[in-house]
Amino acid sequence: MSDYSIGVDLGGTNLRIAAVDNNGKLLEKLTLGTEVKRGRDFVISEMVSAIQSLRAKYNGVGNLMGMGIGVPGFIDMDTGTVMDSPNLPDWTRFPVRELIEQRLGTTVILENDANAAAMGEKWLGAGRDYEHMIMYTLGTGVGGGIVMNGRLWHGMNGMAGELGHFTIYPDGHPCGCGNNGCLEQYASATAVVRMAREAIARGEASELERSAKDNVEFSARVIYTLAIQGDVAAQKIFEKVGKALAIGIGAMVNSLNLPIYVIGGGVSSAWDAFAPAMFAEMKWRSSIYRLTAPDHPDREKKHTIVTRALLGSDAGLYGAARLPMIESLTQTETFRTVRQ
Repeated sequence: MSDYSIGVDLGGTNLRIAAVDNNGKLLEKLTLGTEVKRGRDFVISEMVSAIQSLRAKYNGVGNLMGMGIGVPGFIDMDTGTVMDSPNLPDWTRFPVRELIEQRLGTTVILENDANAAAMGEKWLGAGRDYEHMIMYTLGTGVGGGIVMNGRLWHGMNGMAGELGHFTIYPDGHPCGCGNNGCLEQYASATAVVRMAREAIARGEASELERSAKDNVEFSARVIYTLAIQGDVAAQKIFEKVGKALAIGIGAMVNSLNLPIYVIGGGVSSAWDAFAPAMFAEMKWRSSIYRLTAPDHPDREKKHTIVTRALLGSDAGLYGAARLPMIESLTQTETFRTVRQ
């Protein structure tokens, strides 16, 4: 068997662990519920137990290159500490990496979950043909990851890429981060439901109101279904999603002029509902996009691509598994340089 690594994707709902070989083949995947209410020590114990079971199963069959763990929240990469995590409320200033390494008896690579997803899409997904890319993850919140020269861009201490907290509307809806008008408040699944309820409260969405009463779980998916069925109020909500994304992505196009911007996460499944408004707005918000859009008359020039992610919910899992492989490559390159 080829060399392999173990990747972990820790979410607010599910904990997933996988063994992936260095060709990108999924060897095995385990999925557990994330019982956040039972506390961080319980979650860590469940994670470590699952990792150990995979390590024991493949021990001797292939060479374990390492372990990568994607965790939601702001991570200090120097210390491996989760500084804050909205989905894991008792993980504030929690030295996750140190604790996991003590229990496993080996080093691990800790990474923000959206960064891990970006690396997954860079390795095997929509960004596989590009050395530079940006990914937006539209889920309960909005995350992001920046890849430069094939590697994640961490910034000063690992907190770069918080694209969901770009200000879209300065006097907009309050965000949990303390700011107002963040992209997260207009392009996440939570935001879609909130905007629907606001439309209902204004008396502008009779179909949405009926659906909210009939569905125990009134979700972004339900609202999307109404949008593609022709409900005007639902369509307007996804138009707002598209325009907000255009403002955020347009700013990044103007700033970095990268070749590809990938949109993933659960809300990306509503692509056909928000993408038309997004692309139309992009041409107004970004002169660089307007000059480099795929439909620009000068097709011989390089284009700015904005597209859907390809790996779905497994992007973070593959990305986390990829991290030790990149570390191994870096060490090999350093060794060769020293020998020369």
